[in-house]
Amino acid sequence: MSKLPNCPECNSEYTYEDGSLLVCPECAHEWTLEAESSGDEKVIKDANGNVLSDGDTVTVIKDLKVKGSSSTLKQGTKVKNIRLVDGDHDIDCKIDGFGAMKLKSEFVKRV
Repeated sequence: MSKLPNCPECNSEYTYEDGSLLVCPECAHEWTLEAESSGDEKVIKDANGNVLSDGDTVTVIKDLKVKGSSSTLKQGTKVKNIRLVDGDHDIDCKIDGFGAMKLKSEFVKRV
């Protein structure tokens, strides 16, 4: 008998197979073995294909219109200490003169 992985939600060792799903009897979490092996960590890359991580410094590669404002974020603006988040905008940051902002990783490059 093969050893099944522990539950990713509650770390219970009592998981069992139900068809193609793995099930945890303690917290009722269901997942597939493919999802377990591929990992849940999403890799976020900049416009040049470099992998980004929390705390990186990036540069904006094109002028971006700021929603709700008449000003634009100019090309070449440096953004320090980024945070990576889930969603359609990958980066949370603070930009001097603009404040808190969300950016898409496709419009920045790592410095």
